[in-house]
Amino acid sequence: MTGWMSEPGGWAFGFVSGIRRCQRPPGVRKLLSHPWQGAANALTFDGLVGELRSLFERFPDPRTGNNTRYQMADVAASAFAIFFVQSPSFLAYQRTMQEANGQSNAKTLFGVTELPTDNHIRTLLDSVPYTHALPMFSHIFQSLAQSGALEPFRVLDHQVLIALDGTQYFSSHKLSCPNCSETHHRNGQVTFSHSVITPVLVAPGHHHVIALEPEFITPQDGTEKQDCETAAAKRWLHRYAERYRPLGATLLGDDLYSHQPMCELIVEQGLNFIFVCKPQSHPTLNEWVEGLARSEHVETVVRQRRRGKVTYTDTYRFVNEVALRDGEDAMKVNWCELTTTRGDGKQTYHNAFATNHRLTESNVEELVAAGRARWKIENENNNVLKTKGYHLEHNFGHGHQHLSSLLVTFNLLAFLFHTVLDINDQHYRAIRRALPRRQTFFDDLRALTRYCCFESWQSMLLFMMRGLKLEIPDTS
Repeated sequence: MTGWMSEPGGWAFGFVSGIRRCQRPPGVRKLLSHPWQGAANALTFDGLVGELRSLFERFPDPRTGNNTRYQMADVAASAFAIFFVQSPSFLAYQRTMQEANGQSNAKTLFGVTELPTDNHIRTLLDSVPYTHALPMFSHIFQSLAQSGALEPFRVLDHQVLIALDGTQYFSSHKLSCPNCSETHHRNGQVTFSHSVITPVLVAPGHHHVIALEPEFITPQDGTEKQDCETAAAKRWLHRYAERYRPLGATLLGDDLYSHQPMCELIVEQGLNFIFVCKPQSHPTLNEWVEGLARSEHVETVVRQRRRGKVTYTDTYRFVNEVALRDGEDAMKVNWCELTTTRGDGKQTYHNAFATNHRLTESNVEELVAAGRARWKIENENNNVLKTKGYHLEHNFGHGHQHLSSLLVTFNLLAFLFHTVLDINDQHYRAIRRALPRRQTFFDDLRALTRYCCFESWQSMLLFMMRGLKLEIPDTS
């Protein structure tokens, strides 16, 4: 957690005028009699934090004896709060606020009864595998499904699209742990790194992506071979295919995934795929397509569209049942490509895809649009996490066991919380739309939680809306 306490502490803090002290922190309210209490309640800030704290209470505690001043739920919630607010010094500010007023946003918003130190957080969370936090992804996904929020993501005869991609979030020549991947260079230097598969639910034209359970690229027990992105993706499939199979899921990926072992595994698991398929990495398939094109067995669909004053021509070519690779056991896939040109003849886009979906003249446009939605995992997920305020590549804490992967999981959950609130919370959505950038929202969040203590999440949102002179919607 290097840098958590890098900013100077605050000074005088107080409650916002007109806000009362809450009798019980909303973050510790449980979803009471029924485990769901309705999908709508489960997707509110209080519902999300309540479920998360319930999960934190089940985190394994490495301590023995009576040295248990800080509860594991408080330790984990304190770490998560830093990522939600995106303030490295959030805990320092809340500790000062607690000492001055006997109350803090860590308590009222996240239910933290006693604020732990950075060292306690690093030490206690290092022994907790990231898998202990994964049930929260499932809880949110099921709540979204029950609320109907996933319906706009349906395409291709009611399928959902899950994009897979790996991204590196840590690299060092000095700092390492047993879970690091190693790159040995010719000059004798070794680079230690951490990477993760970050699956997301995407849809063409939809500006939200829904983060799903991550899978970390890390040395595996019982093997000396270096772990890699495709191996991690296969582990993810084995673990979660059963969950997403009933939804009619189609996996999206770049050319790295478009090989026979991966495609066969996906079909065996009852899922579908649309993968980028580059000619240079699939010479046999490309030869099939060229041969069939010469005999006029490759179908063509041409569509024209206008964007402003410019006319674009989209030329789709497709053919079914071509060999993915050489050999008698080669898997047969369906192939399509899109070439887009402007009116002046300049090519503006070209790509090809391999899929197990049967291609027809009536569905090739929609299928290509689905395949192209893969870029959303890079632009609207990984890029956002790295450059739009979440600081994914910052070393919040490396540890000796599991700290690095657990903190990244907390960061992904914070991003997912914000996505859910943008979908489900009218006040949150109005504020985010009124502010020019996501980072501006985080700047405001950091400033407000440093200087003011709010009795609840909704109290803070209403305060922000009044300051922005936004019309407060009737949510009754």
